[in-house]
Amino acid sequence: MKSHPLLLEIGCEELPAAEQQQLQESAGEIMIRLLDETGIEYGEILPFISPRRIALLIPDLAASTRAEEELRRGPSFERAFVDGKATAAAEGFARSCGVAVTDLERLETEKGTILAWRIQHPARPVAELLPELVTRWVESLPLRKRMRWGKREESFSRPIRWLLLRFADQALPWQAFGLQSEAHSFGHRVHHPGPVPVVQPQSYSQALLQAKVRANWQERRAYIAMELQRLAQELDCTPVLADALLDEITGLCEWPVILAGGFAEEYLRIPEEVLITVMIQHQRYVPLRTQSGCLAPRYLFVANIESRDAQVVIHGNNRVLRARLADAAFFWDQDRKSSLAARIPDLDKVSFQDGLGSMGDKVRRLQNLAPRVAAMVGADPKDCERAVQLCKSDLLSGMVGEFPELQGIMGSYYARHDGESAAVAQVIGEQYRPAGRDDAIPSSAAGQALALADRIDTLYGFFALGKIPTGDRDPFALRRAALGILRIALEGERSFSLGELTQVSRRSYAATLLPGAEPSAKLSEFFQDRLRVLLREEGFAADRIAAILAVAGDNPLDARRRLESLSTFLASDPRADDLVALIKRVSNLLRKEESPENAALQPGLLQEAAEKALWNAWTAIREIVEDDLAAKNYHHAFVTLASLRDPVDRFFAEVMVLCEDLELRRQRLALLRTLQSAFLHVADFSQLQGRG
Repeated sequence: MKSHPLLLEIGCEELPAAEQQQLQESAGEIMIRLLDETGIEYGEILPFISPRRIALLIPDLAASTRAEEELRRGPSFERAFVDGKATAAAEGFARSCGVAVTDLERLETEKGTILAWRIQHPARPVAELLPELVTRWVESLPLRKRMRWGKREESFSRPIRWLLLRFADQALPWQAFGLQSEAHSFGHRVHHPGPVPVVQPQSYSQALLQAKVRANWQERRAYIAMELQRLAQELDCTPVLADALLDEITGLCEWPVILAGGFAEEYLRIPEEVLITVMIQHQRYVPLRTQSGCLAPRYLFVANIESRDAQVVIHGNNRVLRARLADAAFFWDQDRKSSLAARIPDLDKVSFQDGLGSMGDKVRRLQNLAPRVAAMVGADPKDCERAVQLCKSDLLSGMVGEFPELQGIMGSYYARHDGESAAVAQVIGEQYRPAGRDDAIPSSAAGQALALADRIDTLYGFFALGKIPTGDRDPFALRRAALGILRIALEGERSFSLGELTQVSRRSYAATLLPGAEPSAKLSEFFQDRLRVLLREEGFAADRIAAILAVAGDNPLDARRRLESLSTFLASDPRADDLVALIKRVSNLLRKEESPENAALQPGLLQEAAEKALWNAWTAIREIVEDDLAAKNYHHAFVTLASLRDPVDRFFAEVMVLCEDLELRRQRLALLRTLQSAFLHVADFSQLQGRG
């Protein structure tokens, strides 16, 4: 089939940097869906995105749609004709097809003869369909926030300034947002503000490159990373460059130019976390470290313009940074004039959350809560005692007031200045970790205990107020708090009960919340959902996760150990599939025969050799399995239980479970319930898919 290249571009005001990656990915996926629905064949789809444009290039797009035949099925022949005359059913079907009854055909099917009508859909020129299809594409883009401009009803993330739709050498007439598509794009806002002719779609990227625009997001990112590394090496330094910062910088420029700035060495007396926060979070600069690992009084930044005098640009950025660092130095000097302990009374004047009291109230709850949590995770409660008293005092400091992301970190520095022990300072500094997916958990046991206590206090309180995340709405970052608890359990290998953690927090809120505010069940479900997500991200199969969480989801670390053992058993033991199928058969049978009057098992009443053999096989391994479970040796428990495969198989082959003798039937069901209970102590095998 003949094909041509297609180029689609929307030009707009600067798109939010944080949305560009997702928008680029979705743009290609949406176009694939629309082309499939329309019956248009296509090859590779290449997305482009930069601050001022989003575009798609399809080098090979069919010139016409596929010719297709649609088969419409009507009533059965017996219903369509009575005594050789067409019935109302036949006539109604013919009218819906726009033909006479005599034009319909008879079609033989597995269910008999029916009336049918075949509709031929001839191939259509793709050029005629593209304007409408592209409009649907624009309307389907997942924009976090839409806006309107002028007097038009259409909306987009930012005001749209130009449209480009070219199929081969033809500029197609596409109208949207009050604009008519043209045969050209536009270059860099400063270096090439005029039109950029695009004669052939394949020349799009090169044409924009000549106009000072690097339109390919991945190539632009790679170029920035390479240039940052090159310039850092020239300065004999190493860049402090996280992926998130590199992504954001990539989304802020179309023609990246890498420059180096600097600041006075006297500012190095400020804690380096402050300097890094100012440079990265507030200025999007790239800090540099010397070869010894110390922070250098230099930085790199990415300009979106190639200035004729780079020193002017560098001087301007140095001036802005100097002002920010001067403020930070002032706060650093002023804050150390008052100790953390002296600030404690003023925490009662700072609101934590309406309905949950002040920050002073939260500290008092943590004083009761943290030692109990410390005991749960094996930390020394005494290591938490002093740290808890001081942990929120830095919220009243000028530095944290100016840079809220430094809470905890600054408390650690101020604690050392006040003469507190290194252990206390460390716990204060670790209380908010992990602050995000890329942040590490606290390294000390006491720090983990305080981090857990702080998060469960927040979660329980907000859930009690009914402020539970819904959909993508999570204004209080409660999902992040729950993930932090789970990560500390899994990565810190801390074995504790989420239910017990919740109940400890419940007791600390006894005097604060209204009677009847009991969110434990909802909070447990919330934890289970977050744990399921974490385990899926670790690569475990969904059905295996379900099998474990059904019986052991309250202890995250124990759940993962069971999951690892189950996965190993299913992958390595040749008896696994047959055993799982048999246990699922047991579960299905018991579910159908469930009765409120289940009999207790009396082995002496069993009659058949196969059922006696099964009972003997179970009693022979029962203590071994119980010891394995007590020692959390789950893999050995699975292997031991697997020895029951042959006895269970023989039982079902030779024994009529649902026999007429009611008492014997009850005993056989009781035997199966005993086996089911043994397996449920490890995992719920009925949740496993594709077996049995």
